[in-house]
Amino acid sequence: MSYNILLVEDEAGIAEGIMDYMKESEITFTWAADGDEALALVYEHEYDLALLDVMLPGTDGFEICRAIRAKSYVPIIFLTARGREEDRLYGYDLGCDDYVVKPFSMAELQAKIQSFLRRSKGLWTKNQVIQVGAIRMYPDRLLVEAAGEEVRLAPKEYAMLKYLMEHKGMIVTRDDMLVRLWGYDYDGGDRVVDNHVKKLRKALGDSGKLIKTIFAKGYRME
Repeated sequence: MSYNILLVEDEAGIAEGIMDYMKESEITFTWAADGDEALALVYEHEYDLALLDVMLPGTDGFEICRAIRAKSYVPIIFLTARGREEDRLYGYDLGCDDYVVKPFSMAELQAKIQSFLRRSKGLWTKNQVIQVGAIRMYPDRLLVEAAGEEVRLAPKEYAMLKYLMEHKGMIVTRDDMLVRLWGYDYDGGDRVVDNHVKKLRKALGDSGKLIKTIFAKGYRME
């Protein structure tokens, strides 16, 4: 299976290094050297993953991330020299999936990319409707309805809800969701899962009651 990745990087040496290192993989890169060009590509095309620098000529990487998230939940990885905690937290708030600080290991970056592509493969299946109780999800349109009303969800809550709905009736542990939604190398605590479940329940209104807490284990949707 081939993948198309949007690479937004104004330093030609870094961009060419990434593309050269992964030239034997089943990945095609679309390279944009400035933010305005990247933004135009985002509006015109669909990608399987985006690699975004933050500091760019024209539109910055944060704005590009916001534009991608307005239409898609594909994995987004920031590649940037801005390694301050507040920058990373802001990136995650916007919906990025990972934040890699320069300089970085090419081998590690490739492993991250392949991991995200494997996990997102088939995530948005065309013409599929998933339903649990009064909650209906349309992955091809990134649409969620609860009791017939559209529900607006942040990227992580959307992915969490889809995972729970796909495992209806099964106990999904916090560790399961951490690995599935945050990755193997996430070094935060599992309380982040509880916080996102709380937000998800609130967004779903009365339908949020379908997400049951299983003491000392995790959650189950029924």
